[in-house]
Amino acid sequence: MNELNFYSSYFNECIDVVDSISYEQISLIIGFISIIKTCNKRLFILGVGGSAANATHAVNDFRKLCNIEAYSPSDNVSELTARINDDGWESSYVNWLKVSKLGPNDGILILSVGGGNKENNVSTNLVQAIDYARSVRAFVMGIVGRDGGYTIKQANACVLISIGEKHKEFTTPITEAFQSIIWHLIVSHPDLKENPTKW
Repeated sequence: MNELNFYSSYFNECIDVVDSISYEQISLIIGFISIIKTCNKRLFILGVGGSAANATHAVNDFRKLCNIEAYSPSDNVSELTARINDDGWESSYVNWLKVSKLGPNDGILILSVGGGNKENNVSTNLVQAIDYARSVRAFVMGIVGRDGGYTIKQANACVLISIGEKHKEFTTPITEAFQSIIWHLIVSHPDLKENPTKW
């Protein structure tokens, strides 16, 4: 594939993703976050790798623009690494959520490419966090890039970033890019946004 074909393939896949996004799932997420906001509850945003960096950015936007109390467990590197070292990766997020007393009408928003997978031992910290959130009747939401992952199967609402079979090598970069596009849409929604952006 030459350089121009690569650019064209990448951006054409982005166009296809835009056309495939479920407005219904976005609306459901906005509805759940509206409940969280109205009830003065909290939103916990969970990601791994690049999605963890996205979680940090999203926490800022929900707090600053929407006046929603939001947190990400990956922001406290000392606590996260202590939990991983002492207790293990799998329980690192769920134990953090337990200390935060996650409960009814709180919510977790999973940002993930694959969404977690028990059988294949992938992002198992997300899997345990989802199970715990469901057990305490918190809202489970997600933005993911794989249809068969744990998040999309267990969430109350989940946006799928659907990458075509022809360009599966773009799954991670496009999913992580669109996580940002979608949460920026959510924090800009008139039902949630209270404070103006600078520009």
